[in-house]
Amino acid sequence: MKFDRDVLHIDAEQVAETIGRAIRFQVLSRMKRRGAVVGVSGGVDSATVLSLCARALGADRTIAMYLPERHTGADSRRLAELAAAHAGVEFLVRNIDASLDALGCYEKLEAAVRSLFPDFGPKDRFRIVLPGNPLDDARLNFFSIEVQSASGEWRRKRLPLREYLEIVAASNMKQRTRMLSLYYEAERRNYIVAGTPNRNEDSQGFFVKYGDGGADIRPIVNLYKTQVYQLAEFLEIPEEIRSRTPTTDTYSAEVSQTEFYFRIDFERMDLLLYARAHGVPAAEVARVLDLKPEQVERAWQDFDHKEHTTAYLHMAPVAVDPFAECEVCPTPCGPEPA
Repeated sequence: MKFDRDVLHIDAEQVAETIGRAIRFQVLSRMKRRGAVVGVSGGVDSATVLSLCARALGADRTIAMYLPERHTGADSRRLAELAAAHAGVEFLVRNIDASLDALGCYEKLEAAVRSLFPDFGPKDRFRIVLPGNPLDDARLNFFSIEVQSASGEWRRKRLPLREYLEIVAASNMKQRTRMLSLYYEAERRNYIVAGTPNRNEDSQGFFVKYGDGGADIRPIVNLYKTQVYQLAEFLEIPEEIRSRTPTTDTYSAEVSQTEFYFRIDFERMDLLLYARAHGVPAAEVARVLDLKPEQVERAWQDFDHKEHTTAYLHMAPVAVDPFAECEVCPTPCGPEPA
């Protein structure tokens, strides 16, 4: 097959129409619902899904819901509101601070940080990050925590497993609380919840199970990030949203999705993901992307590692049948028949 830098180019108008037909059919005919609620963050993915739903179902049947908390970025609300205005839909704001406080989210986060930085204060900020680009070196995927003092000084430590798990578990409360709010609003209106993950996030496990990974329909889940940008341009999503650096919008200190998780810029990452999925030889990928074959292989190993360690996120709840043969052992697990 031919592999070049234009292999991910799409006919954005046709893609928008195809997605729109799917949204209308799934929501109105199969799910028997009246409209859609979209959680908006001020980013390009949620703005694109919002516009797609408004085009497919009507602006009067599409809701933009913004769910900030104390660590939400300063520009997020303005850009989320801009996305809603562009789509011509109702814009709802529900602050989830009180819910997260009641769950102990912030207390747990700060306790985990203080176990590593005992002097971490109320005005200090933190974030967690992965090491640099795997195209540049072969460093392992060990998370580090970075703390910024009120005076602006940064400190960094490798994040031990116990503290990493504590921070992730507490942070995931944010996405799950947002999903509770989205479903409340959807169910009171007889609407569905439209999810916003793209293909990069879905394939590499960059989502929270039963959080932002929980939705009734995922309109852009088969589009690479660069394809989402093409679609957003066709939909005339405001430039300020399209040019915003994608962030996690999770920790008190801002961190981009590339710094936190993906490690590779989206343009090259999308092409590397596509090439791996379609069996393009590493040498050919390296030639097209001006890389060395060993750099391509390192990137693919990074993708494999992420997909392997997050595979369970894609699993539906396992329904155990006590009368079926075990998947591991052929011995029946149930009682012997009478």
